[in-house]
Amino acid sequence: MADPVYNVLFLCSANSARSIMAEAILNRDGKGRFRAFSAGSRPSGTVAEHALTLLKTLNYDTASFRSKGWDEFARPGAPEMDFIFTVCDEAAGETCPVWPGHPASAHWSVPDPAKATGTHAEVSAAYDDAYRMLATRIGLFINLPLAKLDHVALHKHLTDIGAGRSVSA
Repeated sequence: MADPVYNVLFLCSANSARSIMAEAILNRDGKGRFRAFSAGSRPSGTVAEHALTLLKTLNYDTASFRSKGWDEFARPGAPEMDFIFTVCDEAAGETCPVWPGHPASAHWSVPDPAKATGTHAEVSAAYDDAYRMLATRIGLFINLPLAKLDHVALHKHLTDIGAGRSVSA
């Protein structure tokens, strides 16, 4: 029997940087086990240029990334999500659509690099920091023994990952 492929949705308000980077990381690092998507509650309509530049520098194919609303994933016929992670505090506080299948969810707050100001180097550093936080959390997530965890244990692990606490499975 083939192992399941888990669908994961990363949510942010603008879907321009953090959620896009998380989608990229999980699709590459979790290839074959996970399929990642991203969306926003109030999509900006564009992906942040700094995010695209960083991802290209790290050899991600950025051609398919676009800023989109979370309503795309609440419609009939949309992929059913197994996991939903909010990566910004604004989206975590909003009323989300009702997701079919009752996916596991957690809040993984990451500072918004799109709000960074200063020199080009300072703004780039904010994107680098956000990327590192997401990559670390996603690395912990993809190494969880998902098939062996009950709902309570899974929720605790996902919450611990978002809070930056160590996770032992």
